[in-house]
Amino acid sequence: MVYELYYWPGIQGRGEYVRLALEYAGAKYVDTALLPEMKGGGVKALEKFLNGRSVRHPPFAPPFLKAGRLLIGQTPNILLFLGGRLNLAPRDEAGRLWTHQLQLTIADLIVESHDVHHPIGSGLYYEQQKAAAKRRANDFLARRVPKFLDYFERVVARNPAGGPGMVGRRLTYADLSLAQVLAGLQFAFPRAMSPSMRAHPRLRALQEYVFSRPRIVRYQTSNRRLGFNNHDLFRHYPELDG
Repeated sequence: MVYELYYWPGIQGRGEYVRLALEYAGAKYVDTALLPEMKGGGVKALEKFLNGRSVRHPPFAPPFLKAGRLLIGQTPNILLFLGGRLNLAPRDEAGRLWTHQLQLTIADLIVESHDVHHPIGSGLYYEQQKAAAKRRANDFLARRVPKFLDYFERVVARNPAGGPGMVGRRLTYADLSLAQVLAGLQFAFPRAMSPSMRAHPRLRALQEYVFSRPRIVRYQTSNRRLGFNNHDLFRHYPELDG
């Protein structure tokens, strides 16, 4: 099957977690965000599903994945679907649910990371909420980041299979997503995250392992991998960095 991934052009965003899963598994897919509109890509490719009256189960927002006749929205939901198909999750029910639970917790961290620079409203510019963003950043870095990182560090340590990640002997989609979040946090808060990563050696090792996998390395060095930037989920504003 050739999957079709739909997301906003120009940013990694939530679509990147799906891209990492597809790339790591070596799956064939079309990233419509990289296609020009004349070839069925760009924003127009999104609109026909978001606004089209013929779509039976319209997604609320991208990313969404077209797999044959299926149209699947919400990043954790897409990854739950791909996990079984691409061998990126355990086969037993308990293992699948545990992996999905971890992905949902990662999704919470992603939302909190975004809300640091947009604590009042996503429709406002950062410059319109800088004072609130500074207060939010202080709390996020002092309380929320340690809580999340401590939790994931414990999960890796308690993996009974002794694998490189959080679940079983093999990497799962949740491991790929966690590595991406860690990279995003390091881009946004390089000064604050440096001691945090030193204090969490298992997470540091997991991140290094994920981004050293041959297919992920090839993806990173290709024109398919977009860079972090200040129009994305993770943004670097020096005044917010601790």
